[in-house]
Amino acid sequence: MEHVKEIITRQAPGKEFASFESVYMINRPSKVKYWTLGLLGFLLVCLFLPWTQNIRSRGAVTTPRQEQRPQELNAIIGGRIVKWFVKEGDTVSKGDTILQLAEVKVDYLDPNLVSRTKEQLSAKQDAVESYKGKVTTINQQLQFLQQALELKVSELENKIQQQRFKIRSDSMDLQAVENDLAFKQEQYKRQRVLYDSGVASLLSLEQRSQAVQDAMAKRTSAEIKLANSIQEQTRLQLELNGERQQYLEKISKAEGDRFTTSSQIATGIGDIAKLENLYTSYDIRNQLYYVVAPQDGQVTKARKAGLNEVVKEGEMLVEIVPSNYQYAVEVFVKPVDLPLVATGQKVRFIFDGFPAIVFSGWPQASYGTFGGIITAVESSVSENGLFRVLVTEDPKDKPWPKTLRMGTGAIGIALLKDVPIWYELWRNINGFPPDYYVPQKDGKEEKKDKSSI
Repeated sequence: MEHVKEIITRQAPGKEFASFESVYMINRPSKVKYWTLGLLGFLLVCLFLPWTQNIRSRGAVTTPRQEQRPQELNAIIGGRIVKWFVKEGDTVSKGDTILQLAEVKVDYLDPNLVSRTKEQLSAKQDAVESYKGKVTTINQQLQFLQQALELKVSELENKIQQQRFKIRSDSMDLQAVENDLAFKQEQYKRQRVLYDSGVASLLSLEQRSQAVQDAMAKRTSAEIKLANSIQEQTRLQLELNGERQQYLEKISKAEGDRFTTSSQIATGIGDIAKLENLYTSYDIRNQLYYVVAPQDGQVTKARKAGLNEVVKEGEMLVEIVPSNYQYAVEVFVKPVDLPLVATGQKVRFIFDGFPAIVFSGWPQASYGTFGGIITAVESSVSENGLFRVLVTEDPKDKPWPKTLRMGTGAIGIALLKDVPIWYELWRNINGFPPDYYVPQKDGKEEKKDKSSI
C-alpha cells in the first residue's frame, strides 16, 4: 500500500489525498492476524471440549404396565343391546355400567331359569339325603343280620357239641352191651358143655340162652341209639350250614342293596355338581347382562351404535383409556444401534408440543428435555424391523409433564460415552458408530471396545 501511495504522489506532487486515510487506513495497524490466530486457538481449544455421544430415535408415550394401557371392553356373552348408559368421551369409574344386554339364545330365554335350576338342585339334594338314610338303614340291617347269624351259629354249634357227647356216651353204652353179650355167650357155651356132659340141667341151659338173647337185644338197641345220635349230629350240621347259607344270602342281598344305593348316591352327587355348575353359570350369566367398566378411564371407540344390535361373544364394544397410569416411552432403535443401549441407561426426551432447546452433545445445557431410564430392551425384532426399547421416568430428574397423554410423540436421545469433540468429528468423518460401552450402577461408563461394531 505504501508503494502505491509513492507512485501516486510522484504523479501528482503537492497534493494530499484523503482517500488514503479513510479507505485504506494506511496509518492504522491491522489486527486481522491476531483475530485469526485467536479464532484458530479458540477452535483448537474447543476440539478438546467433552462431547456426549448419543443416538436418537422416535417413539411415543405408553405405560410399562399392561393393565394401564388402553384396553378393549369385549362382550363376554352374546346378546342384543338394550340400553346405553354412557357415550363416547365420558369418564367412568370402576364398576360403572356401560350398557345392558338382553338374551338371544333359546336355551336362556326362560326368565325363571335360575330359580327352576335351583329347585332341581334342591330336589336332587333331597334325593341324595334319602339315599344316605337308606344306606344307614341297610348298615343297621346288616349289623342285625350279622348278630343273628352269630347267635344261630353259636346255638347250633352248642347242639352239635352236645350231640358229640351223646354219641360218645352211646358208643360207650354199645361197647358195654357188646362186652356183656360176649360174656353171656361164653357162659352159654360152658353151660352147653355141662349140659352135654349131663352135669347141668336143661333149665340152666335155657336160662343161659335167654340171657344171651337179652344181651343181643340190648346190643341192637344200643346200635340203633348210636346210629340215631350220629344221624342227629349230621342233621344239626346240615341245619348249621343251611342257616349260615340263609343268613349269608340275606347279608349279600343287603350289601347289594347298599352298593346300589351308594351308586345312586354317587350318581346323585355327580348330578348335584352338574346342577350347581349350571346354577352358578346361569347366575353369573345373568350378572353379565350388564357390562361394567373394569377401571377408571375414558370411553372411546364405541364399535356398536343404537339399540337392539346383536353382539357376539368376545366382540369389542368400546375402548377404555385408563385415567391413571404410569408414564413410559417406547422407542425403536436400529439393529446397528442395539448394542449401544442397555437396561439402566440414561435417556433424554423431547415431547411433542413441549418447547425445547437441545444441544445434543451437551445435555446439561439443553432446555425443555426430560430424563428417563431404560427398563427393558426387547430381544426380538418388531414388525417394522427395529428393536423396541421401553423407557420410564427418571426419579432423580425433573418429573415428566402431567398433561402427557397416551400416544404422544417423543424423540429419545440415548446418552452414551463422553469423548472430545475432535474424536467425534473424526468418527463422523470416517463413518464409525459411537463407542460401545456398558453403563455402570454409579453412572460411569466402562469402555469395552473402541473398534467399530
